[in-house]
Amino acid sequence: MHLKRYRHENIQDALRAVREDLGPSALVMSTRVVRVRGVRGLFGAKQFEITAALDRPVMSKLRQLDEEPDVVPAPVPVRQPARAAAEIAARLEAGGMDAVLAREIVSAYPGSRRRAADPAEVRALLVGQLATLASTDERFAPVEVFVGPPGAGKTTTIAKIAAHERALRGRKLALISADGFRVGAVEQLRLYADILGSPFLTARSADELESALDGARRPLLLDTAGRSPSDDASRDVFRVLAGRADVRTHLVIPATTPATRVRSLFERFAEARPSRVVVTKLDEVGSISPILGALRAQGLPISYLGTGQDVPEHLERASGGVLAAWVTGDAAGRREAVA
Repeated sequence: MHLKRYRHENIQDALRAVREDLGPSALVMSTRVVRVRGVRGLFGAKQFEITAALDRPVMSKLRQLDEEPDVVPAPVPVRQPARAAAEIAARLEAGGMDAVLAREIVSAYPGSRRRAADPAEVRALLVGQLATLASTDERFAPVEVFVGPPGAGKTTTIAKIAAHERALRGRKLALISADGFRVGAVEQLRLYADILGSPFLTARSADELESALDGARRPLLLDTAGRSPSDDASRDVFRVLAGRADVRTHLVIPATTPATRVRSLFERFAEARPSRVVVTKLDEVGSISPILGALRAQGLPISYLGTGQDVPEHLERASGGVLAAWVTGDAAGRREAVA
């Protein structure tokens, strides 16, 4: 097998160079984003690098054609569906998606669906596959709990959800702050509650939390400190939550989290028993692709996407269409998906 690497400013030019150089039988083996060589690379300039392959029998036929121009070799079969599938996977990988997930998404469709590797076709493929990663239940549990590391966006996410419900359905959700450790956390959520006219309670101990949960209007949204459930300062709070059957917990993870750290966050908050994931700060990265494979490996559905700081505008319920739009960077697709 003959291997060659091609570097270009965008994925389309790199794929075009592969086809022009190696022909339609070339197979894309891998794709990655690399630093540009030379001075531009020192300033962070990047390129797409594709490694492509051509079987040696094909190379022999090409050499034979050059050496014996009067002899016409038998045509080499063109595996168009496979090549198109490789191009689609290459585009997804170039956008930061885990290679295994990209190939699984493409391989889930018959060859006839892979022939057109245009952006619209890629998005159509993604919508169906990524729908399995989104939570389908839009009903609120009696108690919705939000856990996660400091600065993940738990308080802002709660405010957005409450504001959405007030704006769309006129319903005032109760808000509870159990974050007595971070300076200003309680006052921030209290301010949002005042603006929305929502009931607001604080719970600085396990006893106060139990009392608040028993007496508050349902459904309610509970903000927690950015501490592990195993931490001595918060263990009692999570013990109260673990003993209730009316609780659903969301683990809030910033999209800026390196994929290699996603698993450690799940392990850190495992005792909170999350059953949903909220991905925040998508506006800072522009795509969910880099951590999508790591989230998928954990097996929990994504409930919400935080797409900016504005309340309530920058919140989207996860769906196949919304996730696909955040994979491809399709702003128009995002607007269509949430409409």
